[in-house]
Amino acid sequence: MPDDGRRYELLDGTLVVSAAPGLPHQRATAMLCHALELACPEDLVVFLSIGVELGVHSALGPDAVVARRSGTRLAMPPLLVAEILSPDSVPRDLDLKKAAYQRFGVRSYWRIDPSPARPSLRAFRLVKGEYYQTAHAVGDVPFRAEEPFAVEIVPSHLVSRLRAGENGRS
Repeated sequence: MPDDGRRYELLDGTLVVSAAPGLPHQRATAMLCHALELACPEDLVVFLSIGVELGVHSALGPDAVVARRSGTRLAMPPLLVAEILSPDSVPRDLDLKKAAYQRFGVRSYWRIDPSPARPSLRAFRLVKGEYYQTAHAVGDVPFRAEEPFAVEIVPSHLVSRLRAGENGRS
């Protein structure tokens, strides 16, 4: 694919082209990956925007991935996939990508809305082949995950510096 700043993904045989993520999205991705990395045990690894091949007809680029260490490729489904919502990605992330990760057997799926006015995190856990929502944290309410490892994420902290900058503070 061309290196033109856009995101290219293959979803059930259809090429999906998205605009480059905006500042709230990029900030939330960086802060989430930083928090995950600080808590990550040695036998796991955190990836930022890595390609995940879900089969012959699907290859997605989630914003954050936690997987077992294994050579140069992901040999099995990731333990966690996190998607940061962007205005143009909401329908895909809410339905299509979530369903693809579910079919592929990704055990934990997090969906983060970086809206400065109301940042939130929804966590889903794969149980008997289906995702069930296990948590919904909004604003300053912490989300405490135990899987794939213990970590605390506060949605407002994912966008806090950006919010301060928008209000004229640095």
